[in-house]
Amino acid sequence: MADCCVRAWVTGKVQGVLFRRSTQHQALQHRLTGYAKNLPDGRVEVLLCGSPEDVKTVSEWLWKGPDGAQVTHVEFNVLDQCHAPDHFATY
Repeated sequence: MADCCVRAWVTGKVQGVLFRRSTQHQALQHRLTGYAKNLPDGRVEVLLCGSPEDVKTVSEWLWKGPDGAQVTHVEFNVLDQCHAPDHFATY
């Protein structure tokens, strides 16, 4: 099955709780590429690219996040045209 990419915006207490680093850990465990970055409005933007099953698994994890996070909302956008990065970065 072809790889897919999903962009997510995670809202809640998601900055200052190791959310980006934990997301990177989850992504690497599931062989995904992409990024996690803090946004000025307090959200975290996440790009996940890889197998649909692994993207789904990590996307579901975003609703929980690491200990200390309090996720209140996650908005997803499935990308039809996306150049998948070759690694997972945090910004």
